[in-house]
Amino acid sequence: MARQTRVSNANMMTLPEKLNRFSWGLFVPMCMVLTISIVVLYSAGGGNWKPFALSQLMKILLGFGVFFFAAFINIKTWVKSAYIIYAIALIMIVLVTFVGHTGMGAQRWLNLGIIHIQPSELIKIALVLALARYFAWFNSVELGQFKNYIAPILMLLVPFGLIVAQPDLGTALSLGMITVGVFYIVGANKKWFIIAAILGCMAAPAIWYGGLHDYQRGRIITLFNPDSDLQGAGYQINQAKIAFGSGGMTGKGYMAGTQSQQSFLPEKQTDFIFTMLGEEFGFIGAFSLLMIYTWIVVALFWMAKTCRNRFGQLVCFGFMLNFFVYYFINISMVLGLLPTVGVPLPLMSFGGSSLLSLMFGFGLCQNAHIHKDQQLSAKGS
Repeated sequence: MARQTRVSNANMMTLPEKLNRFSWGLFVPMCMVLTISIVVLYSAGGGNWKPFALSQLMKILLGFGVFFFAAFINIKTWVKSAYIIYAIALIMIVLVTFVGHTGMGAQRWLNLGIIHIQPSELIKIALVLALARYFAWFNSVELGQFKNYIAPILMLLVPFGLIVAQPDLGTALSLGMITVGVFYIVGANKKWFIIAAILGCMAAPAIWYGGLHDYQRGRIITLFNPDSDLQGAGYQINQAKIAFGSGGMTGKGYMAGTQSQQSFLPEKQTDFIFTMLGEEFGFIGAFSLLMIYTWIVVALFWMAKTCRNRFGQLVCFGFMLNFFVYYFINISMVLGLLPTVGVPLPLMSFGGSSLLSLMFGFGLCQNAHIHKDQQLSAKGS
């Protein structure tokens, strides 16, 4: 009876009760990574707060506002608004196609006057939210029927195509990996994954010759032969390897990196910030960051497993996949294990769109944990 009372009163939880359920196991490592980010960005600015560290600190403070807002409102709000948030993110991506701001060779940013945002970052979280809303109330029989996957496949393909056209292949592939992961978690037929893999292999030649830009093919070729174009497509990766390798076990010292401080390393404050960390703090510093990332993934996994409503479970699992794909692609890229793509290092790289989207995602997971005993209906009631 007491158990039922706690569940039925979940709608009326007070702020102290919500704080009592707050997951410090997620919040603490998140804050640790954000602190490391400011330390490294201060170094990237040559020992000055401008132009990176101070600006990023302001974005982090705004991000905490987004995080706490997402975490403490009733979870029913997110159930009801999941499709609306997805639709807004999708509309913003469509707008980028027509009136987007071009930067670094891609049309990815939307100019809102006071801020430039990258809708492709928001769509990652919006897609997880929409998929969680869609699958949460299917039974095992319905999850075994292919017709029930047509809508979520379309949820993926529309933004996927628009993002590829920007072009932003890294983000598009991330969306695909997240969706496949969610399909696997909800129990999709394993045969469908095999069929999809076969179709992908069959389509590979057409994608190579007709779907990729010359520079994208160049990056893939450089992955297998890094020395083929050291002054062109292979320059960033070559400099990253030199910087990371020169850091050794303990690093060259704070603000003492030669590749990063002397501007041999492009995008040291964004996509290649992990290399800068490795050069200045060595293997120990880089490995420590990986351990904190692992801590976050484990915390998200535990939150998903302990959540008693399916919507919250899928939000946590989906965002866990999103976060893992983020740092897996970025770190593999800077180490020369994957082609160079525009995927930032989560919570570390300089920039607002990725950071705010991630803080929103962390807030949603915290919300799911706080309301883990709450029973939900498909209408959010």
